[in-house]
Amino acid sequence: MVLRESSMSRANLLRALAAALVLPALSGCATAGFYWQGFAGQFDLLARARPIADVAATTADPRLKARLQQALAIRGYASDALALPDNGSYTRYVELARPFVVWNVFATPELSLAPRQWCFPVAGCVSYRGYFAEADARAEAGRLAAAGDDVHQGGVPAYSTLGYFDDPVLSTFIGYREPDLARLVFHELAHQVVYVKDDTGFNESFAVAVEEEGLRRWLAAQQGRSDAGAFADYVARSDRVRAEFRALVRSTRERLAAIYGSDAADADKRVEKTAAFAQLRADYAALKAGWDGAPGFDRWFDGGANNAGVVAIGLYSDRVPQFRALLAAEGGDLPRFYARVKALAAVPKAERDAALAAHTAAAAGTEPHPLVLKSEIR
Repeated sequence: MVLRESSMSRANLLRALAAALVLPALSGCATAGFYWQGFAGQFDLLARARPIADVAATTADPRLKARLQQALAIRGYASDALALPDNGSYTRYVELARPFVVWNVFATPELSLAPRQWCFPVAGCVSYRGYFAEADARAEAGRLAAAGDDVHQGGVPAYSTLGYFDDPVLSTFIGYREPDLARLVFHELAHQVVYVKDDTGFNESFAVAVEEEGLRRWLAAQQGRSDAGAFADYVARSDRVRAEFRALVRSTRERLAAIYGSDAADADKRVEKTAAFAQLRADYAALKAGWDGAPGFDRWFDGGANNAGVVAIGLYSDRVPQFRALLAAEGGDLPRFYARVKALAAVPKAERDAALAAHTAAAAGTEPHPLVLKSEIR
């Protein structure tokens, strides 16, 4: 697409191009067509972004106006109270005519829990591909499935440009309940603090740890509001649902790991795999029945309840207890915590993993509240 020079400087054009190549959400096939869809999709967001203050002043929708004002307040809290980057991110708004901004595709071999990875000069290796058009994501998922992989596809309401430019508030998540809007903003801003090439699990678990700590503090700061009690009740219920679902998937993953690591013939492994996922579905139905109408994870099952789906959830939450332990070791001081994480990010992966593993015992018995694929709970 063509952008007016007045709306974007040449320097910003170059930054946007770099962003389109670096983002985990946009990483994928190293072809001209793939890169172009990411480049064009990112430019589309940049061109359509308008200052939230202007949108709020002109919209005829009072609900949207209130949501945008909430987003600005949350964004201010993120920098003032959580020491997250103080920039123009989440101060502009884009209305999209689609339910998600991108669609991510995860893949694993048929009898393995090792995620496929795609590697790039700037972004490093990442464990999923992202597409601005759902049809493109479906086509890629179909190609991978036809090659024999387990494939999981899921819509994503937001992604981070890692500070390459100011991320906007999007219509894909502006309708979230206020606590979930806060979760998302804190999570995405955390990616601007630390991003490690070749380590999706590290990046996402760190962002979830910041998200959940930020939400805890944000809830405490709302105590004077008349709806503070309703917020707390909603978050407690959501956290319980997330934790229970995560535990269910973790149990299935452990069962699958034992199956795939055994000496059984592949045909026997396939039979056991089918049984494991059948049990997962049955257990989920029983679990969901006790949630009293709380939002479930049906979309996750629709996207592919298979190896790739199980791995995708682990990428977002497996190391959260370790990051929580790191934060506790720093006395809850977020700037010091960020400094510790940045130091870990600078060392080789093996050393980083060992350092995080050392915190596992300290974190034992704690249960993270994972942001599952960033889009499953409203």
